Amino acid sequence: MKYVDYYKVLGVERNASLADIKKAYRKLAHKYHPDVSKGDNSEEKFKDIAEAYATLKDPEKRAAYDELGRHSQGEEFVPPRQWQQHFHENAADFSDVDLSDLLAAFAAAQHAERRGRAPPPTKGPDYEVQVTVTLEQIYRGAETEITVSVPEYDVNGLLHRGPRTFRIHIPKGASDGQRLRLPEKGGSGLRGGKSGDLYIVMSIEPHKLYRVSGNDLYIDLPLTPWEAALGAKVKIPTLGGPVEMTIPPGTVSDRKLRLNKRGLPAANGVQGDLYAVVRIEVPKTLTARERELFSELAKASKFDPRARLYAGAVS
Repeated sequence: MKYVDYYKVLGVERNASLADIKKAYRKLAHKYHPDVSKGDNSEEKFKDIAEAYATLKDPEKRAAYDELGRHSQGEEFVPPRQWQQHFHENAADFSDVDLSDLLAAFAAAQHAERRGRAPPPTKGPDYEVQVTVTLEQIYRGAETEITVSVPEYDVNGLLHRGPRTFRIHIPKGASDGQRLRLPEKGGSGLRGGKSGDLYIVMSIEPHKLYRVSGNDLYIDLPLTPWEAALGAKVKIPTLGGPVEMTIPPGTVSDRKLRLNKRGLPAANGVQGDLYAVVRIEVPKTLTARERELFSELAKASKFDPRARLYAGAVS
């Protein structure tokens, strides 16, 4: 667990009064409020200030926080022995615990114990995990199983990580960064509370053939010099199967040839296009006959691709 020095965040001493804490919070909150400050980290700074104030203004949370002792900002530390005994004699892993959440849970539990009643049910936290999906899956839609590691509360309120497997539906036309919500598949609730939700964030896996631009796909199409010069019919692999494409005579390198509606589907049903980008390739080795034919072509052809280099040259 990483230590956050809430007193340092607010710029007050550890023995500061509640009035001093409120005054410091109001000043900093006004300075770093996203509607006022245009700094790059103002929103994050504002959240830190609000978290510090929420802890230090509450007597029970502040007392629980002070029990943790003094540590450097950002220092990795383990809660004191009495905390571990309160939650679990053999508390395993505090690395995934958020300090503010743990303080709130600890203070609430102590408050409930002092009042002689059990703490109320608490809804489990929502979690977000990233899952890689393929172009083939989002082209057709797919069912797949995923195994993710998510933190879970045990019966004593501690967080532990463990693998969980879910079967999810990848919708046809899903986009990079799209989120899928799995209700009540997040962190377990405490004391009978509902589980939180699990959000699956889809990340499109790079493809060996296609490049993605929105719903359009791009593929490099190698052509021989004679196919480019004379024209040809070639097969193009698409996500929906191979398609024959006509190459016009005189096709130049880097020309984009479009296959209509052979790209990715969008959520609204509109289909993107597939663009074949021409790459003219020459043989790296030649047979004797090929060399003879290229030599004949070189003698017979009047084509000069460098003519334009000299047209504007100064003599």
